[in-house]
Amino acid sequence: MSAPATARWDTVEMGKGQVVTGGTSNVADLAAEAARTRTDRLALIDTATGTTLTWGELELAVRATAHRLREAGVEPGDRVGVRLPTSAAFAVAFFAVLRADGVVVPLNPQEPASASTAVLADCGAEVVLGDESLGSATLVEPVLAAPERPGDAGSPAEPSRGGEDLAALLYTSGTTGSPRGVMLSHRALLAGVAQLRSLTPSPVEPSDRVFVAVPMHHVYGLGPGLLAPTAAGATLVTAPRFEARSALSDCLNHRVTVVLGVPAMYVAMAARPADELGESLSTVRLLVSGAAPLRPKVLADIRAATGLQIFEGYGLTEAAPVVTSTLVTGYAKPGSVGRPLPGVEVRLVDGDGTESGVPLDPEDPDDTFDDADGTGLVAVRGANLFSGYWPDGAHGPDADGWFRTGDVGYVDTDGDLHLVDRAGDLVIVNGFNVYPHEVEGVISELPQVREAAVVGVLDEHSGEAVKAVVVPEEGATLSEQQVIEHCAARLAGYKVPTVVSFTDALPLSATGKVRRVGLRGVDAVGQDGSHA
Repeated sequence: MSAPATARWDTVEMGKGQVVTGGTSNVADLAAEAARTRTDRLALIDTATGTTLTWGELELAVRATAHRLREAGVEPGDRVGVRLPTSAAFAVAFFAVLRADGVVVPLNPQEPASASTAVLADCGAEVVLGDESLGSATLVEPVLAAPERPGDAGSPAEPSRGGEDLAALLYTSGTTGSPRGVMLSHRALLAGVAQLRSLTPSPVEPSDRVFVAVPMHHVYGLGPGLLAPTAAGATLVTAPRFEARSALSDCLNHRVTVVLGVPAMYVAMAARPADELGESLSTVRLLVSGAAPLRPKVLADIRAATGLQIFEGYGLTEAAPVVTSTLVTGYAKPGSVGRPLPGVEVRLVDGDGTESGVPLDPEDPDDTFDDADGTGLVAVRGANLFSGYWPDGAHGPDADGWFRTGDVGYVDTDGDLHLVDRAGDLVIVNGFNVYPHEVEGVISELPQVREAAVVGVLDEHSGEAVKAVVVPEEGATLSEQQVIEHCAARLAGYKVPTVVSFTDALPLSATGKVRRVGLRGVDAVGQDGSHA
């Protein structure tokens, strides 16, 4: 089906001329162009299986897999599930669906089969690329080797879909409700790639080797992880999951130059000996992080061991995905997610869309974040935006092209964006807003704290109260009272946790975001409110 005609950009200003994103451009053209210009250069190193493919070999595998899909009955616009880990197989499957004029529906291979089956039913997909059957869907295995006979690859005919046609349907995590399908057109995905590559210097060059252990079924692993390196004709070094020692070994052995990461990955890396970290990342020129904020201590530890900064960014599935990055300014700034990419506009609005800041506490003019003039909901506009939610394109960008993300932030005096929290994660105490991220940052100042998460719990007097769930450092002794007293010395009274629980680990999503669902019921460890 074609995307609804809400707001449309056929070109996007990039600062270095115009990058065409409309017309009949198909995302699979990225792989075809890499095969044409860099035929014999290495495209993929799959560390789990040992599979390696040049760009020319990958293109033949894509054609052969697209041929299989057409033989399985896939017609233009049909949704096709892809249930594979981050791997060479995922890359081939993704481009093959688009080459066959289908719509990719990435599925999480770590979730129960029943969850994937529900997604397939919702979007009407009847064919799945993967290694196991799902319900009544037809299973097709991707081809990972160049066909022995050229005819086995099927017709190399150009795909007919592109531009505003739907390319991928990505279901959100559903941590606060039922998952929704985000409709990403070819235009949106190609614009996201063009915006990233328009940065100077580009985060991915043809000579780079990019380590990707972030799930490719997630938009972060898909856009910056797969599509941007493909557009550059770089080499991807993939791993189906992240484990610090094996990841560092892969970076060393395969001479990785760019690491795509999330905070949990860098926390695990920083826990390794500094000399091991420095040696393993000796060929790396760029570390990037997204999906959640990094603690300043992690940034400092990585830099001390490697001399490298970690550049942080902000994005969302609906923006395919990157909105801002500290790469725009060229310097890492703890606590900030940087500035908008070329071609992306960002503004802060209040609840009805008016462009104005939203104070934390109108009765207390001092109750703001450092350097903040006020907070507001983050609104985004650009060619990288989605076409609304499946199936009818509802709740997409407005008539002027703006989409309110649901994230709350402020812009500091330098012009850099800082995220405060998701609007839905707000804790409202006696009518005043408490942003969990602020309280978590204060708790994380304690040297005994490894991680912290804050949620709201019902309170008969104040409506809600603040609850903190803390993961102490191994071997550390920390009490509930210590946490409360530390917060009381630094925060307004209504922001101080009234309950502190301790746990061994916080529940995380595939990209390292804390799943707050269920944290309200986490009980403290220890008999006297302490954790040893």
